[in-house]
Parts: sequence; C-alpha cells; structure tokens
Amino acid sequence: MKELSHPCPPNGLTPRRLCLAADVEQYSRLDTRTQCVVQSELVRLLDEAAASAGLDRATWTRQPQGDLEFAVLPELTPEGVVLGPLVHHLAARLGEHNARPGTVRIRLRLSVDTGVALDAALGHAGPAPVAVARYLDAPQLRSVLANLTTAHLAAIVSDRLYQDVVRAGWRDLDPAQYMRVHVQVKEFGGYGWIRVPGHGPDEMRSALAKAPGHRPASPNEGDTPSRTALSQHVHQGAAVGGDVVGGLTVGLPVPPPPPGPWPVR
Repeated sequence: MKELSHPCPPNGLTPRRLCLAADVEQYSRLDTRTQCVVQSELVRLLDEAAASAGLDRATWTRQPQGDLEFAVLPELTPEGVVLGPLVHHLAARLGEHNARPGTVRIRLRLSVDTGVALDAALGHAGPAPVAVARYLDAPQLRSVLANLTTAHLAAIVSDRLYQDVVRAGWRDLDPAQYMRVHVQVKEFGGYGWIRVPGHGPDEMRSALAKAPGHRPASPNEGDTPSRTALSQHVHQGAAVGGDVVGGLTVGLPVPPPPPGPWPVR
C-alpha cells in the first residue's frame, strides 16, 4: 500500500493554525473566459489585501479550487490582523475593482476559524478546515450578501475567534458590527459571527429577513452572548435562553472535554 505523501503527526502533536476560505458569489453563472478572468483577479485582490495588511501570502499554504481559495496560515499569524486589516483591505480592493467600468463585478464570502489543521495527502485534515468550509456555506452568510446588493464582501468568523479576538478589544475590531447566527450545515453545528464592511447589524438583519422561508427572529437574536450560560435550544438560527461558546452543536449542556497538551484558549 502506498504511503501518504503527508503523513499525519504522532498522537499528541496537534498544531493549531488559522484557516481562511474565500469564495466568489455566483461564479457558476459566468462563461469560461470570464471565470478565468475572475480567478486571476481573485488571486490579485487577495495578494494586494494581504500585502497591505502586512501579511506575506507566500508563506500561506494555499489550496485553490476554482472560484474558491482555502488557505492555512503560518503559526503565530496575528489573528487580529486577519480579522481587522486584511478584511478591511480586501473589501476596499473589491470596491475599487467593482467601481471600474467594464469589469466583471466580484463579490466574496469569507470565513475564518482557528484550530487543528494538519497537512494530509489531499490537502488538510482536522476540525478547523471542516469548520471553515461549513461556515462558508452558511445560508445566513449567503442571504446577507445576496440581499445587501451594495456590499462587496461578507465575512463570518467562528465564535471562538469572536470571543478571543473581537471581544478581547483588538484595535480596529468593533464587536457591535457583528451579527451572531447559528450555522447548521451537514453534520456541523455552531455559532458564527457575520460582519459586512460598510453595513451594520440592523442592515444585516433586514437582509436576512428577505431570505425565502425566513420567519421573525426571537427578541434576543444577535445579542452578545455570555461566556458561561448554556443554551437549551435554537430558534430561527439564534440562541434562546443563553449561549454555547466554542462552536459546539447547540443542545443540552455538555461537560467540557478533558484538558489536552495544548494551552487552553
């Protein structure tokens, strides 16, 4: 049997990395020539935004997938720089691109999480790459971008990153600009926080209300959650009665996992 070209490390070695994915809205509706142009532009926009934020894209482990790029960033990459300056510069570059006459408009969904991400034979393995893919496919993220027609970028970050970085007071990150949603995609369930540069939570909630099948949300939807309360159920994508922190499927309280060899976040 052929050995894996990227064998997983021995038990106990679980490097935690920042993972990011960017996806072009309505890419499949474009003709082949235009898809080629959009792919080139996506790479250019990501390169320029990263450089403006002081990040070196040459150090990223990138996994292109046509209209989508998934990337695992180097260890010790400042999470606040990715959530703040990178998102800011990417939205600005998209706005400049879309304002040019005769160009194909590019609008992006962006998802970010941190956690275990291992090199594997077909790319990467671990919970963080899976979570990033599921957050990217969140119906709430799709609906917000689709209905905020003047927006160029809609980003979603995991609850873990929101709690550890956004709420921790990193400069240029305003917790009030994020809207909390509960994401349920395939087997994944967890909280995420949506931010649309240039648009506040009220606009995002109005955009989400336009989605087919949407019903009025519970009164507490979007409120900043407690770090300690546990939610008993979910109503229309929002926690009712409390919160679950850390990207867990919502349900009855679950005891915390035993401590591992990595630092507690």
